[in-house]
Formats: sequence, C-alpha cells, structure tokens
Amino acid sequence: MISSVRKIARILDCFTEDDPVLGNQEIAEKLGMNTSTVHHLVSTLCQEGILIQDSRKKYRLGWKLLEWSNHVMYQQDIYSEATPLVDELVRKYNGTVHIGMFDAGEVRFVLRVASKDSVPVPTYVGGRKPAYCTSTGKVLLAFNPSFTQPTIAKGLLQRAPNTITCVQKLMEELEDIRKQGYSTSDNENELGLYGIAAPIQSYTGQTVAALNMVGPASYMRGKDSGAIIQHVVKTARLISKKLGYISMS
Repeated sequence: MISSVRKIARILDCFTEDDPVLGNQEIAEKLGMNTSTVHHLVSTLCQEGILIQDSRKKYRLGWKLLEWSNHVMYQQDIYSEATPLVDELVRKYNGTVHIGMFDAGEVRFVLRVASKDSVPVPTYVGGRKPAYCTSTGKVLLAFNPSFTQPTIAKGLLQRAPNTITCVQKLMEELEDIRKQGYSTSDNENELGLYGIAAPIQSYTGQTVAALNMVGPASYMRGKDSGAIIQHVVKTARLISKKLGYISMS
C-alpha cells in the first residue's frame, strides 16, 4: 500500500507547467516504471477525478486537486482574514453572511455570521447546499469551469420555485455571472430567500471561495438592493486582497 501511494505521488509530480499533459508511455519513461503499472494507477486516478483523460488518451491534473487545494490551503486564511470584514457587512445590513467553498458538486460553508435581527436561515458552519441553486455555488461554478461537470452529474433537482433545472440555462447564467462579477439566487434553493454572492480570489487569481449575503427576498430586492450588491462585492474584493490577490483592473 505504501509503495502504491509513493508511486501515485511520483506520477502526480510528473505534471508540471512545462508538461501539463502526458500520455501513459511518457509517464512510464519519466519514472522508469512499467507501462502496465502506470496504466493501472492513472486509470484509478481518473476514476477519482484526480486526473482527467482527454480525447487523445492523454492525461492532465483533474478538478479534485482544485477541491483539495481549496480546503487545505485557504480555509484557515479565509476565516481569519474575513471575519472582521464580514462582521462589518452584517452590522450594516440585516442578513446572514456566509463564506462557502466547493465540495464535490456542493457548497460547504466555512463561515457564517448572522445579524441578531435577521430572518432564520437554515445553514451552519460545515453544512452543505447544492452549488447550482445557491448564489455562493453559482459564483464558484462560474469562475471554476472544471467544477461544472461534477455538479451537473449530481442532477439539477427542483428545490424551490425558481430553481434552474436546465443545463443550458445554467450555463447561460454562469456566463452572465462571469460578466457582471456577482451572482444572485432568488427563491432557487429555499422558498422566500434571496442571496447575493461575489468571488473571493487567492494570490494566484483563482476563485477559491465565495462570499454571500442571504435574507428575505422582499428585503434583498428592496430599496437597498444596489447598495447590498456593491457592499458584498467590495467585501469579497477586500478579503481577496488580504489573501494576496492584486487586481490588474
């Protein structure tokens, strides 16, 4: 077992900036390993989403590694850097604020702060919600295209009156989110709730998490809606800056 783990680690190390795509024979030659052994290991890695095989039967690093990097590298940094900024957002508006990260087609919440006067929202730290019908999830999908397929594979089930259940419509919405820089969820996951979310980026520019604010649809779409959107986007950008991201715009 230890030998297999070591071989897998060596296979993953073969994929570099200079060699992002490799065939079975190329990996075997790099490592001096038997081609049948390499084939067995890379096939298993593909089944787990750690590697992806393209139409030419060659391999590249898969979306699972992005998920792991999200969890391991940034979760604690996001929590510590974001908390003061999130507290300020909650003080100003009457809602519940989350930070969520992608987890196998779903969003896992790593931070939750609620106004004392906010309407109860059925979420908790460590809890999950589907990515396709939440504002947080749609931001993560929009800026990480490799997350889309594992999400769609779980099914787009109707959860509320406005849930998007059509793949084409979801893809169109994700394109709109990329253009405008934020997402909304209006009666899509929970009846009566409206969410606004914006991307949190690491120093590399990768969207590693999303910040959202959730509240009653009547309030979130009311006279302060434009200000709430601006403040959510601004707060997400400030968190990104604290994580080392430098905007070129």
